[in-house]
Parts: sequence; C-alpha cells; structure tokens
Amino acid sequence: MSGIIPQCLGSFADSLELLNLRNNKLHGPIPQTYNNGTQLTMINLSQNQLQGSVPRSLVNCSLLESLDLGNNHINDIFPFWLKTLPELKVLILRFNRFHGAILNPNSSFAFPKLQILDLSHNGFTGKLPSGYFHTWTAMKTIDVNQLTYVGGVVSVVNNVNLTLTNKGVEIVYLYILNVFTAIDLSSNRFEGEIPESIGILKSLHMLNLSNNNLIGQIPSSLGNLTELESLDLSRNKLSGEIPQQLTQLTFLEFFNVSHNQLTGLIPRGRQFNTFENNSYEVNSGLCGDPLSKKCGNFEASPSSKFEQDDDHSWFPISKSDWIVICMGYGGGLVVGLIVGNALTTRYHEWFISTFGRNQKKQGRKKKSGRRN
Repeated sequence: MSGIIPQCLGSFADSLELLNLRNNKLHGPIPQTYNNGTQLTMINLSQNQLQGSVPRSLVNCSLLESLDLGNNHINDIFPFWLKTLPELKVLILRFNRFHGAILNPNSSFAFPKLQILDLSHNGFTGKLPSGYFHTWTAMKTIDVNQLTYVGGVVSVVNNVNLTLTNKGVEIVYLYILNVFTAIDLSSNRFEGEIPESIGILKSLHMLNLSNNNLIGQIPSSLGNLTELESLDLSRNKLSGEIPQQLTQLTFLEFFNVSHNQLTGLIPRGRQFNTFENNSYEVNSGLCGDPLSKKCGNFEASPSSKFEQDDDHSWFPISKSDWIVICMGYGGGLVVGLIVGNALTTRYHEWFISTFGRNQKKQGRKKKSGRRN
C-alpha cells in the first residue's frame, strides 16, 4: 500500500486492538488522533516511509504492549513521554532519524514493564541512558513464574512481528516469550563509559552497544547478567582487559569485542573456549587463544578459578601460589638443616661422651686383666 495513513484511523482505536501496516510504502506523518479509551495493544508501522514525529497522543493508549516504528524516516527526539504507558513491553525505533541525548527520567516508574528496547541506527548522542536502568523493572528480575503455560504453550506477547538483530543476525519475531529481554543501542553516537549500573539488568538475554564512541573499560558488573546469550561491544574505543567475571556467563553464545583498544590475556574457560578469532580482531593489545599472538610468560598463568573448574586442570595452582609454596619449602629446608645440625651435634657429643667412656673403661679392664 502507498499514500498516507488517514487521520480517521485513530477514531477506530476504541474497538481496534491490533494495527499492523508494516512493510508497505506509506509516507507522511503518523496520525495524532489517539483518544482516551483506546483498546490498542499493538501498533506496527515499521518498514514504511513515514515522516514527522512520534504522536504524543499515544500516551492515551494505556493498554499498548508493543510499538514498532522501525525503518522509517521519523525525525524526533527520544519519546520519553511514553514512559507512563503501564503495559508497554516492546519499543522499536530502529533505523530512523532520532537524535539528541536521552536525559535521565524524572520518575522511578518509567517504562516499568519494558522488555525490548531497540534504538539502533539513529543519531542519539550523549551518555548511555543509565538513569533508566534503575526503572526498567522487568529487566532487573528473573521471575520463573512468568514462564506460565496456557493450554500447553509458554506465555507470549502475541503478534509482535518485529525485527531484531540477535547474535549478529537479523531475525523476524512473530512472537516473543514474556521472559525475553533485549537492549540494542548500536550504531548511534553514544559516548562516555559503560556504567557499572548496567549489571542490575539481570534478566537481559541480549545486549548490543556496538558502533558507538564508548570509552573506558568493560565493566566487570556485566558478569552479573547470568541470562545473557548475546553481547556485542564491537567498534567502540574500549580499553583495558576483558574482565574475568564474564566467564560466569554460561549461556553466552555470541560475543564480539572486535575493533576496540583492548589489551591483555583473553579469558579462557566455559563459553570463552567456543569464541573464535573474529570476536577479538583489531585489538592489537589482546593476546592468547584463540589468537595466534601469545602472551609470553603470562600465557602459562590460568585465567580464573572458573576456567580451572571447567578445564579440569590436573593441579590448578597459580603462579603466585607456586612462589608461596617454594618459599615455604625453602624456609622449611633451612630451618630443618639448622635444627637437624644442632640435634646431630648434640647427639654426637652425647654418643661420644657416653659410649666413648664405656669403651675406655672396658679397654682399661682388659689391660689390667692381661697384667694379672
């Protein structure tokens, strides 16, 4: 379909629940006519040629669970006013012309049920929206009770029909599990460091911060994201070593830190034994397996206790432990020699003084016997 979306479409929202106009040739602005009482739970206008801004009247869609405006020509700032939607779980704004910084929320209840956020391929600037990390409650807790079965089927968000880049591949999702969580902020102009507070989003399955201007070290708190399956930090300006805590991510299937300024020994053990060269390329300071560049004397030292457990090393003692052991053996040997020497000298003196005198007495008796 081509043309513009008629303004009167908003007047059907009091009875319409699903609106899916994706993958057409629609252009012009998105209708602004969304009134109170709307029944819409899903709006998908992706892959069109829509322009203008995000309608502020969408705040009236109190039942809205999924909003996908990806792959259009929308020119706007981050629609922070959507934070009041109590049921919003999916927000896709990828491949548009959004710009500016994402300011911290002025409420602790912003986007409380948000599970999937895709802002990739826009022009967002400033620091990562760490203020929202504390408000995204659905991404902070791992609730096994959410895996409820209805008629033998795991509970899902129905008819989302959205596109995500997961594990380096674009995937179209017709349905998503109620427990699936993802953040994609890639291909923007975010700058500054990755905040440690990102580690509180413990239910995250996918995190993509690639192709930005991020600096500093990879936070060790990422090791707290134990549900993480895909982590992409490539094409930034990150420095320092890869944290050993990341070896705790036992579900991690995709890992990419290429095209950064990382240094040091690549962690080994668990999932890190499965990642290949392309996960680390264009980091001149990195060394160790699977790269051909070795780390010299550091190569022999084990990465972490997690690697030791999983690799079943025959005698998992670190270099520092060996030094302590050798010092202990050396010190013990010296003390042993001193004490042994003292005891031997005393025993020798006692032996001579005791048995030597007896031998002398016996010798005298023999001599006196001969004379008699």
